Amino acid sequence: METKPKELVVISGKGGTGKTSIVASFAALAEKAVLADCDVDAADLHLVLDPTIVKREKFSGGSRARIKTGHCTACGKCEEICRFDAIFFDGPGNGKADKTYRVDPVACEGCGVCAWFCAENAIEFGPVVNGEWFISDTRCGPMVHAKLGVAEENSGKLVSIVRTQAKKIAEDRKMDLVLIDGAPGIGCPVIASITGADLVLVVTEPTLSGLHDLQRVMDLTRHFGIETLVCINKWDLNEDIASQIEEQARRRGLKIAGRVRYDRAVTEAQIKSKSIVEYQNNGAATEIKRVWAEVVKTIAAPNS
Repeated sequence: METKPKELVVISGKGGTGKTSIVASFAALAEKAVLADCDVDAADLHLVLDPTIVKREKFSGGSRARIKTGHCTACGKCEEICRFDAIFFDGPGNGKADKTYRVDPVACEGCGVCAWFCAENAIEFGPVVNGEWFISDTRCGPMVHAKLGVAEENSGKLVSIVRTQAKKIAEDRKMDLVLIDGAPGIGCPVIASITGADLVLVVTEPTLSGLHDLQRVMDLTRHFGIETLVCINKWDLNEDIASQIEEQARRRGLKIAGRVRYDRAVTEAQIKSKSIVEYQNNGAATEIKRVWAEVVKTIAAPNS
């Protein structure tokens, strides 16, 4: 009987904790892993892993309204019923009216109400391209990643596509692990990243905001019943708060995967498009290797 690949998701309560830097190191340490960058709103794993794109597809996560100028009679019904203030009376004239209505594509939420109630069928309502997703090759293995367009939404749907494609590659190539770089926070893209995963590693930092946001993330993973480990990155910047984080995690029954010191070499490595474990064998690299060993032991356990 074939075993399905395990899914490890690395997330953080807030941005800037060093989550992606740790994922890049995990990618270098892992064997037979597929990488998935699910931080589609601000993807940056590619900056370290330098992927070569082998496949790209457009992503459409919703629809949007567009007023057909030639058909608009300027009756104003669409503006009246739009709850999102996305319709403006400043479109060009068309022979029937001196001015027509126009839909602001950024403000439009894609509900379709205006098209439904337009008596002149002057509103076109159809799918739009919100971004792209890619399958790439990297020095650490295959990688699925994506890019959401500026001011676009439905990032949760795009995350689901990235995860699905990564799992498919892992199954097709008989790879053991899908390593997911999740988004920060607790919103839709994070939920889409962790649902059904085998293990979550939360990367936090020793600041008051890091402690507060970690508590929210721990509530989220508990709600979904996902086994969770905690890693304190840059712990030596504030040892008192690092200790508070450990106490909070243990109080909730979570295991500390390890601490990683602040190390300027991480930045030096990133400038050269390398992870810290590829750049040096001491300092933060040693500690990340210990965290990785703890993660591997946990995810390989029978109950994971």
